[in-house]
Amino acid sequence: MNDEEFVKIEILESTFEAQVVGPILEEENIPHFIRSYHDTAYNGLFQMQKGWGEIRARLSQKERILEILRLVRSGNHDIQGEMD
Repeated sequence: MNDEEFVKIEILESTFEAQVVGPILEEENIPHFIRSYHDTAYNGLFQMQKGWGEIRARLSQKERILEILRLVRSGNHDIQGEMD
């Protein structure tokens, strides 16, 4: 079992990114946590300032996650082909 701590990997820009990246990371068996910055008490104020949310994962997976996110942001829909 890997006891490596989860750290913030990258800021997500939108709900769309979270909805696309999350399942890809699951398919790649990359343990992760997606956290929204939305706070109902402030009606999403922090999302306008800080971004939609963040991806947290093990630091050892950072480069792979950033590559997946780069492909998603570029509009590349063949992420699996790019990762092989």
